[in-house]
Amino acid sequence: MKVIFVQDVKGSGKKGEVKNVSDGYARNMLLKKGLAVEATPQNLSELSGKQSSAAHKIDVEKQNAQAIADQMKGKTVHAVAKAGNGGKLFGAVTAAQIAECIAAEYGCKIDKKKISLKSDIKNFGTYEAEIRLYAGISVKVTVEVAEG
Repeated sequence: MKVIFVQDVKGSGKKGEVKNVSDGYARNMLLKKGLAVEATPQNLSELSGKQSSAAHKIDVEKQNAQAIADQMKGKTVHAVAKAGNGGKLFGAVTAAQIAECIAAEYGCKIDKKKISLKSDIKNFGTYEAEIRLYAGISVKVTVEVAEG
């Protein structure tokens, strides 16, 4: 019997996979527990629709990430921080603050988890940050920390 796996089943198949399995295994185990559905023409077309939808979503995310990377390439982000004696900052400039500055200056919403800093920013000056937007798509920006 041909079945479409709804969930990963160890030793049998992965989610979304179409496989031939024995009738007894399909009826008594997979279909009964909801781990798979029978591979009818309707279910197969539904599966292909879901797969093409997922592929389209990935393409759109990649295009959006590339557009943001092109917009941010070579840009400088200006961050303002308070400092005490000797030019030391109170705390540090974090990825979340950099994300807020990017949103304010350039209108790009970037998740703070995608911004990586080589070291903590605890002094005034110029630093480099890398924004990893998508697998294989990243951009480096300059972060300029000034007293506010």
